[in-house]
Amino acid sequence: MQKGKMIIYQVLPRLFGNDNRSQIPNGSLAENGSGKFSAFSERFLKQLNRFGYSHIWYTGIIEHATQTDYSAYGIAKDHPAVVKGKAGSPYAVKDYFDIDPDLADDVVHRMAEFEALVERTHQSGLQCIIDFVPNHVARGYHSDARPQGVTDLGADDDRQTTFDRDNIFYYLPGQALAPQFDATVDGDTYSEFPARATGNDRFDANPSRQDWYETIKLNYGIDYWNGGRRHFDPIPDTWRQMLRILLFWASKKIDGFRCDMAEMVPVEFWAWVIPQVKQQYPGVIFIAEIYNPSAYQTYLSIGKFDFLYDKVGMYDTLRAVICGQADAAAISHCWQSVNDIRERMLYFLENHDEQRIASDFFARDPQKAFPAMLVLALLFTNPLMIYSGQELGEQGMDSEGFSGPDGRTSIFDYWSLASIRNWRNGNRYDRQRLSPVQKNCFEFYTQLLQLCRDEPAIYRGVSFDLMYANYENPRFNPKKHFAFLRQSGADLLLVVANFDQQEARLAVFIPAHAFEYMQFASDTRFNGRELFPGNDINLPAPQADALYELAVPPSSGKVLKFSKIP
Repeated sequence: MQKGKMIIYQVLPRLFGNDNRSQIPNGSLAENGSGKFSAFSERFLKQLNRFGYSHIWYTGIIEHATQTDYSAYGIAKDHPAVVKGKAGSPYAVKDYFDIDPDLADDVVHRMAEFEALVERTHQSGLQCIIDFVPNHVARGYHSDARPQGVTDLGADDDRQTTFDRDNIFYYLPGQALAPQFDATVDGDTYSEFPARATGNDRFDANPSRQDWYETIKLNYGIDYWNGGRRHFDPIPDTWRQMLRILLFWASKKIDGFRCDMAEMVPVEFWAWVIPQVKQQYPGVIFIAEIYNPSAYQTYLSIGKFDFLYDKVGMYDTLRAVICGQADAAAISHCWQSVNDIRERMLYFLENHDEQRIASDFFARDPQKAFPAMLVLALLFTNPLMIYSGQELGEQGMDSEGFSGPDGRTSIFDYWSLASIRNWRNGNRYDRQRLSPVQKNCFEFYTQLLQLCRDEPAIYRGVSFDLMYANYENPRFNPKKHFAFLRQSGADLLLVVANFDQQEARLAVFIPAHAFEYMQFASDTRFNGRELFPGNDINLPAPQADALYELAVPPSSGKVLKFSKIP
């Protein structure tokens, strides 16, 4: 069995490797610069692997619409009225078969540079995940890199009908696109006739600024004009096109796909396409971005996904606990609601869509999330994701341009993050350049990931939630404290998270049933030591049906390890 649990490092290459310190809001590529594939050196990737990461998700790899002019390289220009930000959204794909030219040192050889990155990633002991964006494409989609014999998306569509099973797009015959904003830039007005449906299921010609106006919806055989009737037999052309795209990228030795807005695409498509990809590339995993809990089972069992985002459950719950809007006890109800599939839920506290923990819109202090991260990383064996900069306490409060100071790190703008830039220090990775808070964050995440890598009780053991036995415990506060056990073989771990900003001197009641569940006799003798945050040794052993006393630092936790004495 592979040592360590699945831990994904999500990173936007455009941001990560950008060392330009002279950023200006809404700056161009020439003004603000862009990170490159070459920033991901073998040294850095091996360091990630040593930290405990198993996968790296390179976000925004596939060519997308941009306001940067690459026409000298045979790439058609995009109209700026339908591009978000100077750099453009990675989720407005412009060519499914090509690489974002911003990320290459030599644009002509961008695919070769990406293939070299994948090879470096694998040689460093990591697996490689990229985005698959199946629901929508850029309004100016045009593939100049498609393989020979492949028809461009929409080239053969019947544009005189709203819906046809083999159309790639949905049309509004006789109507020109008329967005609810001025689509004129420098005297040039964007035109689209007939108008096509917008990516967020807007089936009229008048998208607003709040819509995904820069994208067009792909047609998977659902007739939205006739009650959502499904036309899946014979297989719609879009299905075949998407299979070809997935196989193209899998052939580049990709290890997994994070599937954007997977629930906006019919589950029947996933049930058809994923087995075919896995037949040729058995090791490839599929992760669904999904926000509808009632669809979880369907997308796992029928849709054949390996893992699902746990946003509306665990993320939302832990955010509320961190911000004092929910009790720590709510965590138990959260995991119990998906108990039968919990090992297939991907946990996270940050990603490119969500606000940074340290931002003014979330916790303001990244250290307030430490107890939540202990829960996410150690409660079960399911995968965990860290967003680049999270381990440095990145605030996400820059005003980059299209993305204002909203607590998120912009995916639309050319920008450079001071936290990452200072840490990288020209690929020397010098933590001495970090602030005290940033150093503390870095040390916390490093220690946490090493636990996930080194402790069998974490990466393959069983769990026992202790909350039910402590609701009435006067020496334990279920509003602020969360406790559970992990076990593997002769090892028993006690994890206590303290969401309070004050030190907690508490006692956890450990019922005899916990010993029975983990197959320890009630009189088992243990040697005990502290794994986190310190290194205390010769700790007293836990007893069945008894309180275990300990002091837990504020906004943090403790992990104690007890090994059975033969």
